[in-house]
Amino acid sequence: MKLISKTLQLLMLCLVVTMVSCKEEYPDLEDGLYAEIVTSKDTMVAKLFYDKVPVTVANFVALAEGNHPMMTDEFKGKPYYDSLTFHRVMDKFMIQGGDHTATGSGNPGYKFTADFDPTLNHDKAGMLSMANSGGFNTNGSQFFITEVPYPSLNAYDNNGDLKPCEQRGVSCHSVFGELVKGIEVQDAISNVTVDPRSKKPLEPVYILKVNIIRKGSAAKSFNAAKVFEAELPNVESEIKQIQEDQKAKIEQERIEIEEKTATASADTKIALDDYATKTTALASGLKKHVLKEGTSAKPKAGDSVRVYYEGYFTDGRLFDTDRIEIAEKYGMFNQRRADANAYGPTKMLVSPNAQMISGFREALASLNIGEKAFFYMPSHLAYGERGNRGIPPNTDLTFIVEMVDVVEKK
Repeated sequence: MKLISKTLQLLMLCLVVTMVSCKEEYPDLEDGLYAEIVTSKDTMVAKLFYDKVPVTVANFVALAEGNHPMMTDEFKGKPYYDSLTFHRVMDKFMIQGGDHTATGSGNPGYKFTADFDPTLNHDKAGMLSMANSGGFNTNGSQFFITEVPYPSLNAYDNNGDLKPCEQRGVSCHSVFGELVKGIEVQDAISNVTVDPRSKKPLEPVYILKVNIIRKGSAAKSFNAAKVFEAELPNVESEIKQIQEDQKAKIEQERIEIEEKTATASADTKIALDDYATKTTALASGLKKHVLKEGTSAKPKAGDSVRVYYEGYFTDGRLFDTDRIEIAEKYGMFNQRRADANAYGPTKMLVSPNAQMISGFREALASLNIGEKAFFYMPSHLAYGERGNRGIPPNTDLTFIVEMVDVVEKK
């Protein structure tokens, strides 16, 4: 009986162990590859986009499991992220971790070129993305999780083109996951008290452990170390090809703009030369030719007015304008200026003390409301011997100026 009892107990113990081992982690999650990030504040679970950015995901997974082929000997065989901290926390922005030095400058002994997918963006809270120091190939182990949308971090612009990530000041970060559980944990971490300069939490927030969860046959067959080694050369080649294509595109656009500008300048020069023969010289040397008569009303000194202007060199080349159609004609349209609503009539002050070149002050004072005129401005009334941005010293200039109206005083 004792033998039967012990056998029965052993069978029951085995059954319990089997039942426990068969218990599925997060049964409500669909098939996929996940990272369970256990922190000192609670647990977050991120779905990893291994099908879209396999190299970046493979890098993270291999580090988490301690089998990354490029990690230095001191880290090999150890789960890299366990016991690290979130060393940089910025409320209403993101939380950043993955640096064994907790300084923001540490790495696992290597840097790699991340892959990007145009459908993965920093467009909401909970996006898991790679931190880097700029460019394509400065990724290592550091990652961050967004608290709010932050589109300036996207690698692709609004036109779907890969940004010039190698240029200084251009941010390009590879999104490789998204929180599906624990978004409130991210929020709790982002709200901790930090050093105002370094953004480091005054009380450390630990990453206790990162567990990789595989659900479904595809995720279970994802061998991070092998994927990283096999796919990294392809990513590097693809990035290089994109850069070469973009350089060729930029060069082609430059040529087209030069041709467009040359054609427009040649046509404009004919008109400017014609206007110049019809000008009346003022005492200062400024020359004026009326293109459209205005009203009899003239702004008073001290009035603010709205004017359209076009500034040309005497050879017909445009150097500045607030008319969007003229800027487009010359291939000088500036999207940032358009976004800032800086095209359209410009508000200017009619005053002998206005902060503008003397020739333009005189031109404004000579105009009636609604009048449009051509002005030939000798260099001493323009930028003189000093010149200005893009305007050489001792350069005569021409302007077409239209006074739209007087700004009503409130």
